[in-house]
Amino acid sequence: MSGLVRYECREHVVSIVLDRPETRNAISEPEMVEALVGALERAGADPEARVVVLTGNGPAFCSGGNIKKLREDITDGDMSPAEIEAFYRTGIQRIPLAFERLDLPVIAAVNGPAIGAGCDLACMCDIRIAAESARFAESFVRLGLVPGDGGAWFLPRVVGMSRACEMTFTGEAVDAAEALAIGLVSRVVPDTRLMAEAFDLARRIAANPPQAVRLAKRLLREGQRLPLSSLLEISAAYQAIVQRTEDHREAMAALFEKRRPRFTGR
Repeated sequence: MSGLVRYECREHVVSIVLDRPETRNAISEPEMVEALVGALERAGADPEARVVVLTGNGPAFCSGGNIKKLREDITDGDMSPAEIEAFYRTGIQRIPLAFERLDLPVIAAVNGPAIGAGCDLACMCDIRIAAESARFAESFVRLGLVPGDGGAWFLPRVVGMSRACEMTFTGEAVDAAEALAIGLVSRVVPDTRLMAEAFDLARRIAANPPQAVRLAKRLLREGQRLPLSSLLEISAAYQAIVQRTEDHREAMAALFEKRRPRFTGR
């Protein structure tokens, strides 16, 4: 991953760290897209992985696009509209699709500003925990742009259409306290406690049967777009799968024997 993204798996918890603090962890350049997509795919294929914690190195979570490169390559460049469209499809738009394919729960530990595509990156995660210094901005309009990375799909599903419209049309930032009030994050913690809180939550998730957690995530995602009748059909099928796992039998045995379960992922 060329040092752009750090990956580590310990005790079933994957840590993915955006590691380009000199650009405030911008994710728009091809090599950064490749590194982040590669890390997500690696986590999905890692038999030891049960949950992911995503954060940024340095004072920012993610600044979104590299504005200097954007100006050099596109604003002042000679790319045609068709070439710009292809640039997005084969570039940053690969990131939300990689998140969509990932069955593991992902916790965003937002350690600082999450701006533009950085805000959208946080919204691609399943759970968001913010440090007190974090702030969020859907700021594309201030540069005469629209969310090109799927933000118009993710943000309304996180905060509701009205607040998503307000954030998108004004481009104004919200601080951590307001992010909590509008449901953009599930909790706000002191900066010094952020990673401890994120990993504590990750370990609590990882303690559960991994197949059940993965399928539960799929159901939650499918429930955002399917009618109830279709979701019930899938739920019954998934229930049939997990009720024939060793982990389900272990969970039931531990409950009746009043002991801690030992889950193996089988």
